[in-house]
Amino acid sequence: MESTDKVTVRVGLPYHLRNLARVPGDAVVEVAPPVTLGSVLDALEARHPVLRGTIREYETGQRRAFLRYFACGEDWSLASPDRPLPEAVAAGSEPLLILGAIAGGD
Repeated sequence: MESTDKVTVRVGLPYHLRNLARVPGDAVVEVAPPVTLGSVLDALEARHPVLRGTIREYETGQRRAFLRYFACGEDWSLASPDRPLPEAVAAGSEPLLILGAIAGGD
């Protein structure tokens, strides 16, 4: 049986998305277990509607090309949205990081 109690998850956002959402540090969202990548992103977009379409495509829900997801030092950018996040993220001791990818150069 799954718990209906929500847990607090921290989400680290790149500077431009923090400014857009008007959060000074990590965004904080409440998520019902199991805490998955998709459930955290859903909660983030519900709490900060201005972020809809900035992290994931509106139509497909796919990650935007120049953003990457990291949890506990591991790249989660290609992970299934239904995959449970590490316990440290689900417990709020580590944030889910959303980082802007850098492209270009010689």
